[in-house]
Amino acid sequence: MHDWLTSYGYGSLFLLSFLASTLIPLGSEWLLIAMLLAKYDPAQVVAVATVGNYLGALTSYAIGLYGGEFLKVRVLRMDEQTTRRAERLYGRFGSLSLLLSWLPVVGDPLCLVGGVLRVGFFRFSLLVFSGKLARYAAVAWLTIKGASI
Repeated sequence: MHDWLTSYGYGSLFLLSFLASTLIPLGSEWLLIAMLLAKYDPAQVVAVATVGNYLGALTSYAIGLYGGEFLKVRVLRMDEQTTRRAERLYGRFGSLSLLLSWLPVVGDPLCLVGGVLRVGFFRFSLLVFSGKLARYAAVAWLTIKGASI
């Protein structure tokens, strides 16, 4: 599997980064590191991984946005008062938590909640893209520095 993924390079990285940013429990950092060690262009590797991961997060956001009523009422069992309170609180402070959307386990649900609570698309995009770019840039930098030792 490793050989197959690395042989398709940027396409595999995009697909794996996309899937890793949905509610599917995958990781894409290992392929990013493998590609950097195989001397792929670091800027392109980071860009492809970031865009794929951001678009995967947009998928979770869209599910929350368009399936929000079902999720709030049927899954989370939130009444109207609880929903309004959550929207006010999240709108004031919580949307900054989207900067942490790169974290394993909690990051993907944060994007879903961003959609359910209707965080604006521009704000969502800015926060999520920035967090994911910072994560992949840090992994790339650490990989390159570690490989040069």
